Amino acid sequence: GFSVSPIYLFLLKNVIVVGAIMGLTYLLASYNGLPNVLIVLGVLIGLYAFVTNRTVLGRRIYALGGNQKAAKLSGVNTERLTLYTFINMGILAAIAGMIITARLNSATAKAGTGFELDAIAATFIGGASATGGIGTVFGAVIGAFIMGTLNNGMSILGVGIDWQQAIKGSVLLIAVFFDVYNKNKGQA
Repeated sequence: GFSVSPIYLFLLKNVIVVGAIMGLTYLLASYNGLPNVLIVLGVLIGLYAFVTNRTVLGRRIYALGGNQKAAKLSGVNTERLTLYTFINMGILAAIAGMIITARLNSATAKAGTGFELDAIAATFIGGASATGGIGTVFGAVIGAFIMGTLNNGMSILGVGIDWQQAIKGSVLLIAVFFDVYNKNKGQA
């Protein structure tokens, strides 16, 4: 059978989770010197750099990204690992949503529109490969800083939003072209 926990335990779990989310949102919205977002960012960078560089899980994720069939033949449970990486992605998206909500002091449906282009461009600028299996956490962070500087500079210069998107798309295309060119050059 299927065991069901008592209703009071279910409610207690929900109260704890909601309380943790509300507390984190309040913490991120408050400002007392060092921005709390930087602390969250530092913890996440350290955690993911450790996991990707020093654990079996990180090696398996790189193997899965590089060649799924080879990873499966090597004994990696690719279906479960894919599920876990998507769960991880959902958790990180939820954290990003809480940070944006705290920063704007409101929750709107279109608050994160356009950030996906910046995120993808940041990973390619940081050295991730279009075919997978290559890239580092610190490279993605450097790419994010470059994209942030580009966004800030274009806003200061008064570049229109349409031109900003076109320029960011061009930067992404150049980064992907550079990656594909280097990969083809290495195979020749």
